[in-house]
Amino acid sequence: MTQQMTLSPRTWSALLLLALIWGASFLSIRIALDEIGPLTAVAHRTLWAMLVLWGVVWAMRLPIPRDPRIWGAFFGMGLFNNAIPFGLMAWGQLHVETGLTSILNAATAVFGVIAAAVFFTDERLSLRKLIGVGLGFFGVATAIGLENLREFDLRALAQLAILAGTVSYALAGVWGRKTLAGLPAQMAAAGMLTGSTAITLPLALIVEGPMRFDLAPGTVLAIAYYSVIATAGAYLLYYYVLARAGSGNLLLVTLLIAPVAILLGALVRDEALNPNAYLGFAILALGLLVLDRRLWRRTRKHPAAIDPIRKRP
Repeated sequence: MTQQMTLSPRTWSALLLLALIWGASFLSIRIALDEIGPLTAVAHRTLWAMLVLWGVVWAMRLPIPRDPRIWGAFFGMGLFNNAIPFGLMAWGQLHVETGLTSILNAATAVFGVIAAAVFFTDERLSLRKLIGVGLGFFGVATAIGLENLREFDLRALAQLAILAGTVSYALAGVWGRKTLAGLPAQMAAAGMLTGSTAITLPLALIVEGPMRFDLAPGTVLAIAYYSVIATAGAYLLYYYVLARAGSGNLLLVTLLIAPVAILLGALVRDEALNPNAYLGFAILALGLLVLDRRLWRRTRKHPAAIDPIRKRP
């Protein structure tokens, strides 16, 4: 039985910093997309982050795997955790607000629960998980507004592309657990980004042409931010928080990212979201909280406080 990790002030600070970094990444990607294509934006992200993380691996003197199966696992992880979701979400952001993209991105945790239940016998869907997943789907449907999918225009397709990216993230979690368990986090991240760069860089060159370096200063800064800080640096910070707070507490990051992205999108790009988006995020956030065992345990300990059945006459 695992002991519930508590959050020290230092860990809280790291968790909040991670949420700020990832929340701002949505805005920085959108800024870069004003001048470069989505595939080129992703290639920049994986390439520079890969180089930074290999520098970390070299500095830490970590042994480089020689087993071809591990390198195959790196490429698979790079495909599911970087190339597919980064590409789909970058394209989606061309047609969807920064804040709404971040809200839909929060569905990753919901799809992750489903993927784990499908592929792992020790991750079956309990009543708590079913309730959390159901709320999550209802929240996503509310945020999108299912009536907006009737015309199936470019915006609707972009929202579905973003959701497909979250499914890919969920599958990446399964892939990583099956193939990369036991590797140092820094090595796994560097290898993953090597695999994704091998996919995204040639694809960007073929579809969108050679990378340009005569970019506006704002674009260069945006690329530097989302590749070096929000990808390479955030991966290292993520594993730092994970080791000290546990995976349950990391759900808090998911809840904090969207408000940061919404606020920055409104301040910098004058984005305004439909009220349904905020309602949908509230429902989705409730679903994520239900997926957190701690909330479920509290309700089991104090059922009379919240059980609507017990309040009936």
